[in-house]
Amino acid sequence: MRDMSIRNSGRFQGQPVLKFGGSSTSLCLSSLCSVSMMSNCHCFTCCTAVNPSCNTIQTAESRSAGTMVTMNHLSVEDSGDGSPLLSEAVEASTPTPVYHRLRGVTKAKSKEFFLSRRDNLIISLVLLIGGYSAILIPAYLPLNKAANISDNYQQPKDLVLLNRSALLLSDPCQPLWCLKHLKPLSCSEDLLHIPVFVQQEKMVSRDLSPPLGLKGCEKHLALALTSLSQLGLPPSLRRESSCMRCVVVGSGGVLHGSHLGAHIDQYDIIIRLNNAPVSGYERDAGSRTTIRLLYPEAAPHSADEYKNTTIVALMVFKSLDLDWLTSVITKQPLSFWSKLWFWREVVEDIPLKAEHFRIVNPEIMHKTAQVLGKYAQKKGKMVPTLGASAVVMALQLCDQVSLAGFGYDMKHPGAPLHYYEAIRMDFMKAQVVHDVSAEKLFLRDLVAAGAVTDLTGAL
Repeated sequence: MRDMSIRNSGRFQGQPVLKFGGSSTSLCLSSLCSVSMMSNCHCFTCCTAVNPSCNTIQTAESRSAGTMVTMNHLSVEDSGDGSPLLSEAVEASTPTPVYHRLRGVTKAKSKEFFLSRRDNLIISLVLLIGGYSAILIPAYLPLNKAANISDNYQQPKDLVLLNRSALLLSDPCQPLWCLKHLKPLSCSEDLLHIPVFVQQEKMVSRDLSPPLGLKGCEKHLALALTSLSQLGLPPSLRRESSCMRCVVVGSGGVLHGSHLGAHIDQYDIIIRLNNAPVSGYERDAGSRTTIRLLYPEAAPHSADEYKNTTIVALMVFKSLDLDWLTSVITKQPLSFWSKLWFWREVVEDIPLKAEHFRIVNPEIMHKTAQVLGKYAQKKGKMVPTLGASAVVMALQLCDQVSLAGFGYDMKHPGAPLHYYEAIRMDFMKAQVVHDVSAEKLFLRDLVAAGAVTDLTGAL
């Protein structure tokens, strides 16, 4: 149907009506943009009155015949009674059914939706990479050597403590001293007869994940043990034939100005933690190292820190730590992808031979965690510090154990946290991994029982 006219008819109460040539079929137009059928007058409401591009109308008769009425030209006939006129319909070159146009609109909206998702994905990736870089890039930058603690102690800051340390060393070593003084403590059963180093895969707990066990690290452990030339304690550290004295040198700022370095060097076994430096701090911290207990991210980068060192002992926190140890021993660098999983840059070369490396038995930290759980005020999975674990290690190795550089003075948040840098004490309040309050109570009990001696008096 190419031409049709519009006239008014009282039959439709003043609504504009389409008249098709000589046909009796009539269509009424309203402002609603939908299609409906009026059963008594064959009238359909069309969107033409609102949208002139609507040029397809289907009547009841045409629908039953399977045909569709298409308007190519719409003319307006004035009936002379003042009824409103419709504007001329826009001519369409190709008829477009309603359902086609609806599907086109749906596709357009869907396209806009996916474009929005793409933009959101790009923004999310940018934010993720930016946050990852903000955390890791500073860790890979060189350390600020200017942030060292100032030296204001040309004389010992506490002569009483220094004299007490000298008196302790002047007395002969007392065999089984720690064992005798541990027995009265309720936690003594958890602190005795723990193998210090991993010697074979079978002795390691397979029920707990690192750092409390080595579950899931079996292949990495087997490879690391193969690279080690010696397992267990070296003959020089065994106490079967002689009484042994241990000192665990903590990193606490209380060690600064103590002038205990000469005393520390007189102990049979000197245990140090992580990257706590010796070079330049000999006056307070001593110069010898028997065991340096560490994990990859905290290993010293300076070759000077490995001088006069007998053993580098790895505390495993993840399976990749074992791969790092194998890499250091075999001198085969880790892949670039593996290095990305460390939270800071790790040292790749340690100037020591394979016989100087050991893997700490995770049972040391597991037993430490169990004991600390009895002192914890807040229940939860807290990881012991390497300092507390080193004390438990020392109890397995020596007859007498002393501590230097232990104790956090939380009442003075501006005090230095470490003896070698200017980080303040209030830094410990921000961390949520260690329960330092429980550890302090545990160490105080050891000192009170006489099982260990506190050389710096901060406990």
